[in-house]
Amino acid sequence: MSVTNDGAYALSRSMKQEAPSIRYIAVEGPIGVGKSTLADMLAHHFRARLILERYEENPFLQTFYDDRRRTAFQTQLFFLLSRYRQQQEMIHTDLFYESCVSDYLFSKDRIFAEVNLNRDELKLYEEVTSALDKTVPLPDVVIYLQGSVSLLQQNIKKRGRNFEKNMNREYLEQIVSAYNDFFFHYRDTRLIVASCDDFDFLRMPEHFQRLVSTILRSPYPPVEYLSKGEPFFELLANN
Repeated sequence: MSVTNDGAYALSRSMKQEAPSIRYIAVEGPIGVGKSTLADMLAHHFRARLILERYEENPFLQTFYDDRRRTAFQTQLFFLLSRYRQQQEMIHTDLFYESCVSDYLFSKDRIFAEVNLNRDELKLYEEVTSALDKTVPLPDVVIYLQGSVSLLQQNIKKRGRNFEKNMNREYLEQIVSAYNDFFFHYRDTRLIVASCDDFDFLRMPEHFQRLVSTILRSPYPPVEYLSKGEPFFELLANN
């Protein structure tokens, strides 16, 4: 049995929990959906420390987008270790005890690994990841931003990053599909799903305020959709 927005909320009412203080928010979504922009807005609103992915430090990224197979493993491993170092910095400094907003979820690294790595590379990658996962803190809430491929292409073109100019639609479709599959099964933390084709958090203050109110909701369902239409995936009652 599948459950739509209202049904998912009703289904989870018996599983509601009292909301603790929100110390760590992670914003996720496919390339170009607006993760960093929203993370910055939330950090400003909650007076939180902002943690941004250091994509510009990856020396393999330009080559990866020119020829994905050539440097896929190096690109993936660099991102994995870079994100891990950032997560450890949160743990080993006093700043971790303040609120934080990040524009990525550590475990999402697997999404790109499964799309870009071959079987042998993925096996080695999983061995490295399994050793790192145990010491990475979990967010209090994850905000998953969905977006159509057309929206992502528009946003990527607007921001004009040179290394993204050769990104094709087929690759974006793979990434969007992999993201939806990952978060369809995601149960590690509280999850809020928002469609950026319906909501413009940057230009519509009422949309942003609705998201903030949802984050602060108490009690809350473990999975909540912030979408005007049907969700891109459905919460299954037997999951």
